Amino acid sequence: MGKTIDLNSDMGEAFGAYRLGQDRELMNYVTSANIACGFHAGDPRVMEETVALAREKGVGVGAHPGFPDLVGFGRREMRLSEAELRSDLIYQMAALDGFCRTVGMKLQHVKLHGALYNMAVSDENLAQAVVRAVRDYDRDLILVASPGSAMIKAGEKLGLPVANEVFADRAYNPDGTLVSRRVPGAVLHDPAEVAGRALEMVREGWVKAVDGSRLPLKADTICVHGDTPGAADLARQIRRLLEGNGVRVRRLRP
Repeated sequence: MGKTIDLNSDMGEAFGAYRLGQDRELMNYVTSANIACGFHAGDPRVMEETVALAREKGVGVGAHPGFPDLVGFGRREMRLSEAELRSDLIYQMAALDGFCRTVGMKLQHVKLHGALYNMAVSDENLAQAVVRAVRDYDRDLILVASPGSAMIKAGEKLGLPVANEVFADRAYNPDGTLVSRRVPGAVLHDPAEVAGRALEMVREGWVKAVDGSRLPLKADTICVHGDTPGAADLARQIRRLLEGNGVRVRRLRP
């Protein structure tokens, strides 16, 4: 059987009168959408519209919860107690799940946003708290996280389905972490280069780190950042190259 991969993108990150991202265009190429749940971005109307669009396009829907930080777009670190984190995660998952239910869809996965994602990559206690909250809400939800991260390990240990996420448009450190956005070259913009990296990740199981070394990566899903300029064209080129090389592109849970 040939290789299979999911393409995901963070969506629904508009708020009120403020627009962000290329959701409508991206939905033509991605297979899973991580939809903001109102804490770092998004609002009830945006959430409902984005879920409806995903249903129209046959795209799997996932919750994209973050810290309660609209001003900082969820990219500032916060220190929450486990009880606070649990409440915030359940609140956000349930809010998006409600919109899914109204159109006959089942919530497919959960992918953390911004600083919460980055912190839970290496913080074992935080990762376990996240997994417990997701599992207690719905143990069938797939947790999307970086390969080898504390979240993947916690998910596997506590019996939650997991999906290993890679980033074709981000530079990697030799230890498998992403290069900080504050560093020049951390985000890659050349569509041909990004598409080639995506194919390399899926077909070869590795990516070249910033020091030139080969970094082994398990890839179940590739993220295309929705707020990257030209994101829709980038997703189109990635999908075209993957499918042109025999890779089947499909959502995490058909």
